[in-house]
Amino acid sequence: MALNGQEPDSGAESLSSDEKEVVASSTERDGSAEEQPAGEDSSESSSSSSSEDEAAEEQEEEEEEEELPPRCDESGVSCLPACHHCKKENEQKEQVTPRILSGGQHVLQLDGEGTYQCSITGLIFEVTGAVKITYCLLSWSKYASLVKKPWIVGGPLFDVRCDLASALSSIQFPHSLCLADHGAGMAFKVLHIKGQEAAIEPTAEYSASHVKWVVSSLSPVGPLLQSQEPVQYHGAVILYKVVDPHPSLSFRVYVATNNDSFIKDISRAVKHSNKKFIKIDKPPVCQKLLQNGKRYRLVCEPEAEVTPEEIEFVDGSLLKLKSYIEVYLEKPDDFTLSLVELESEATVWKAKLRESDWIHYDQNKNEQKKSTGSVKKRKPSSAEEPCHKKQRTGNPPDGAETKNLTDQQLMVIAKLFGRQWREIAIECLQMEMKDIEQIQETEEEVNMQKFLVLSKWRDREQSEGTAEALYRSLRDKASYEILQALQGFSAGC
Repeated sequence: MALNGQEPDSGAESLSSDEKEVVASSTERDGSAEEQPAGEDSSESSSSSSSEDEAAEEQEEEEEEEELPPRCDESGVSCLPACHHCKKENEQKEQVTPRILSGGQHVLQLDGEGTYQCSITGLIFEVTGAVKITYCLLSWSKYASLVKKPWIVGGPLFDVRCDLASALSSIQFPHSLCLADHGAGMAFKVLHIKGQEAAIEPTAEYSASHVKWVVSSLSPVGPLLQSQEPVQYHGAVILYKVVDPHPSLSFRVYVATNNDSFIKDISRAVKHSNKKFIKIDKPPVCQKLLQNGKRYRLVCEPEAEVTPEEIEFVDGSLLKLKSYIEVYLEKPDDFTLSLVELESEATVWKAKLRESDWIHYDQNKNEQKKSTGSVKKRKPSSAEEPCHKKQRTGNPPDGAETKNLTDQQLMVIAKLFGRQWREIAIECLQMEMKDIEQIQETEEEVNMQKFLVLSKWRDREQSEGTAEALYRSLRDKASYEILQALQGFSAGC
């Protein structure tokens, strides 16, 4: 990786005694990411809870899903759109996929010396020997009081642990900035939070995508930036639809930096809202850069109620309340959303939304209600009752119509899986990463790898390796096409 050296630094830049008092007094207060329509006043969280407290909160939030942009395809090559302003990096790191535990914990078991990049978070670890690294994504808003001007957030915040700290020599943190030709006017450091205190520490180098930090000790760390010129961000637009019985459509549109901590805050805010939402899967990455202070307008075709009509972009990583734009359409028709920069009238992001992007959620919900209702209304004969009892215990009777998925059906499903199939297999099918890696070692073709994982699931489930069972396991994660195919297999049984 082509890295730029930082200016000489005498060492860590400790916080003032007043700032340390803020840290100590704020650890008793807890804050969670909230949301508000853009244009309303936003407030900063003064919480600086310890990483242990935040991990406990993550546990309470059920194994919350991390809605992070996919970084790699099946071959391990980065699949994020390349920014034509940023210089390309020629050096390839060995891609590794961590095990994902409850509470958003990621675990990597590295076998020996080398430089490894996490395919989910983008973190790069340089190690001198075999180590086990555990890490999780944190919210910047909990540590907002520690980030003092002129420093601003440069990328996501992580808590990293290692069973042999001396073997972890450096960590490279992904940043969300476009350096282009302005890197010389920027200075990177990291905020290193140590229990009740924090320090601003020097970084070793930086590149078009990462900030390198030589490990001093392990606790929450994230990149900070100081710039003499306007900062430009790689941006993301994230969509959520309100789920309710009304025929009209209501959406929340979040405009964010492509910063995983920011994006996770948005996910948490939506989850804790009084309303129920589903995430609309559209390419999130902005095609043009976002800049603090510039104004943008969200345009809907055909016309809809958009509130507010214009926003001034700010990096909301430190804000407790995440701003959003509300879009309301009275008629459920297909429509197009575009984010336009007012000054240049350039389109920054654009997406076509169709009823099929969200209708499968309602169909699945109705199918479940219909199925449940039919079982309740039907009065089985005495001869049928033992069969239903056996089915409820997970042991279908001889001659039952429900059949296990065939090899041909599993191959159909395998070909429909996208690049996140490993994560889905781990989260939804309870597959072990070691089993997936073993399959990948023996089989090079990606679709066959997916098929063998599904086959292993079917064999483990024995008589319950059915289309219905796979549908139930995948319905919260799989694509519309996969769920439709499984419904078709079920109907054909």
